[in-house]
Amino acid sequence: MMYRTSLAALLATTALASAPAFAQSTIEDPATAQEDHGDIIVTAQKIEQRATDVPITISAITGERMAQIGVSDLDELSNYIPGLNIQEQSANNPGIVIRGITSDSGSSQQGPRVTLYYNGVDISRSRGSYQAIYDLERIEVIKGPQATLFGTASAVGAISLTSARPKPGYSGALTAGYGNFDSTLLSGFLNAGSDTLAGRVAFEWKKRDGYVENLSPRQDKELYSQDQLGVRASLRYTPTDALSVDLIGTYDQQRNGGTPFISRALPTEAGPGDPFGKANLGGSPLSAQVLGDDQLGLNREVYDVNLTASYDFGSGVTFTTVNGYRKFDSREVFDADGSAAWFLEFAEISKGWQASHEGRFSYSDPHWRASFGWNVFVEDNFQNVPFSTEEGTFIQCLTALRGAPAIPGLPCISPTGVVTAALATAGATGGRLTQVPYRSVYENQGRNDSYSMFADTTWIPTPSLELTAGVRILIEQRKSGYRADVPVPLLPSLLPAAARAALLAVGIGPSLLPGQIDTRGQTFTARQSYSAVLPRFNILYRLGDDVNVFATISKGRRSPVVQLNARRLATGAPAANLQLVPEENVWNYEAGLKGNVGPVSGSLGVYYQKYDGFQVSVQQPNGTSLTQSAGTASNLGVEAELNVRAGSWLNLFGNVGYINGGIDENSRFASTFSGARFRLQPEWQAAAGFTVDAPLGNGMRFFATPSVTYRSRIFFEVPNNIALSQGPVTLVNARAGVSFMDERFELAGYVRNATDERYLLDAGNTGGSFGTPTFIPAEPRFYGAQLTARF
Repeated sequence: MMYRTSLAALLATTALASAPAFAQSTIEDPATAQEDHGDIIVTAQKIEQRATDVPITISAITGERMAQIGVSDLDELSNYIPGLNIQEQSANNPGIVIRGITSDSGSSQQGPRVTLYYNGVDISRSRGSYQAIYDLERIEVIKGPQATLFGTASAVGAISLTSARPKPGYSGALTAGYGNFDSTLLSGFLNAGSDTLAGRVAFEWKKRDGYVENLSPRQDKELYSQDQLGVRASLRYTPTDALSVDLIGTYDQQRNGGTPFISRALPTEAGPGDPFGKANLGGSPLSAQVLGDDQLGLNREVYDVNLTASYDFGSGVTFTTVNGYRKFDSREVFDADGSAAWFLEFAEISKGWQASHEGRFSYSDPHWRASFGWNVFVEDNFQNVPFSTEEGTFIQCLTALRGAPAIPGLPCISPTGVVTAALATAGATGGRLTQVPYRSVYENQGRNDSYSMFADTTWIPTPSLELTAGVRILIEQRKSGYRADVPVPLLPSLLPAAARAALLAVGIGPSLLPGQIDTRGQTFTARQSYSAVLPRFNILYRLGDDVNVFATISKGRRSPVVQLNARRLATGAPAANLQLVPEENVWNYEAGLKGNVGPVSGSLGVYYQKYDGFQVSVQQPNGTSLTQSAGTASNLGVEAELNVRAGSWLNLFGNVGYINGGIDENSRFASTFSGARFRLQPEWQAAAGFTVDAPLGNGMRFFATPSVTYRSRIFFEVPNNIALSQGPVTLVNARAGVSFMDERFELAGYVRNATDERYLLDAGNTGGSFGTPTFIPAEPRFYGAQLTARF
């Protein structure tokens, strides 16, 4: 379903530590933070290192720091990391963008570009990837292809989430919050254990009313309401200093309200269609029977189990194994036409599971670091999309939106918001019929079996110089399936021959949705095998103890697509329609400087990426999307960050990113996309602010972090269309409060989008294929207060 720069390793430890808070705060146990003189200890290269000593572009932030600044979701964090943009249209459909390259396809047949790792396991399949970020030890954002370290899915980068581990002793915390739109937060953790065995339980519950009023009497919730629950249980067993075993189970649940797909072309009773006004999205009257739920919105559950064990053999040799199983089950009902008409009513039912195993041997001494290992990854999932409409309404709305209404003078919806197209069936049949309900469904299926071996070696000839080379060798088997149940519509057969011919001209014939083909009970399948070799090369030179320069060359790859749907033979019988979309390859070149000198820390870097076989998702007339190769593309970017510790109680920070990228011009391979900017890619992105953290005496302190963020124009579709874009956006955010009794209690207030700026989260979407592009408003001003108690 179609919903809708840098070489510089970011010293995000300090910069993000000063970043402003967003709406809801996450509790964290300060004892879980890992820092070395203000520099976060990260594991991006599968060993513990200071962030400044990693010769790749990395941003990191501890869970403690996220708790202090109020970051509670990845999309909030992304505003403060140049080159990162996360568009959370729905928990079922997050769009993660690194360096202007997005990965948000929901098709079971297409692989991701950006790897999202949770406790060392790839969870990148989009419908199962959303993960609440409460009670985390740290988040690492690694930019550029990282196949050697993070697997083939990290074609443009990776985001690694590490949950807080159990530790000896007893501790806990509880946070309660309340804000506008009846926003409610309750989260906490409880930790207990000894040096040998320790356990930890953490949870987060968030609930909020929707911020878009829905005029439909059939819907109980306002649009974009939120009701989310996450629970995690962790167990750590360390019988000896050499052996540690972690078992982690996670459950996530969303019961969120409908996505506000709003049409500008179709009015409501409140006036002309307005993305920032009221909506009237009623869904289908037969939604419960056909789509599985009579309410718009998302019903999603995710189960995750992780077992990680590490053994130190001594003499610098360790073995680590990371094993995971994840299962997701989601149903999202949405009104794709953005109006009250019974026109384009869909659901998406996505289910799947994945299992992975990795084994890795590592060696380290003063002159060498090396690792080698293997990975097995299996995923199996499907995307099932049922559709509901009324035939006369569909035909009249589709033809009216395309400028040639089947019944002249009868609009889809009148200027007063009346669904006049509902009269079309009676008008076309002379009153013999008043409604002809129609339903269809299609399903794409995907299974991916991936096997790889990897090796990485670093030579340290002098304390100032490190040279690294690594490679991953990959074999994958990709299997795709497709089926569709598409009845022949009734109404066209009752019309005169001339009217039937006119409908056929707009694609309405054997199916109501243009181009949709019934597979007559068959499930078509196709299978292909592929292999790849993905190298990386790094050099790090220390100009001093705290200033480094580095350079990287690495290759990334997005898997080929075994794209399968249906076609119709001359006899009218269905047949498999297989389109093999070639793999997408990228070579990444970057160099940068990062360091920490006195009160000043920061980074400066530049990168260049060259793509071959760049894959784009293109909407089809029947509302589906297909992957196509757009030929060559390139990205040139610069990033800079600066943090100044102006005093013991004052930090100043700022960062900026610039990207000049897109599909190459004059591409003979795919001229339609020539010169287009990438979807969701801003040319400029910046943030600036300061943090005050001052003691008041008697165990009290005052803290505040105001900030401003800026993002230039982004396009929501490729090829680009100025009407489906969002111009520059500037947001003002702040969080402030007091802690007392030596930080055992904390009271804080927050505001997000303080100026209540109106801007779009997405545009185009499924409705765009039918002549009614829809627009999704981004969050308005949010504000509230939170109280935290620690023990």
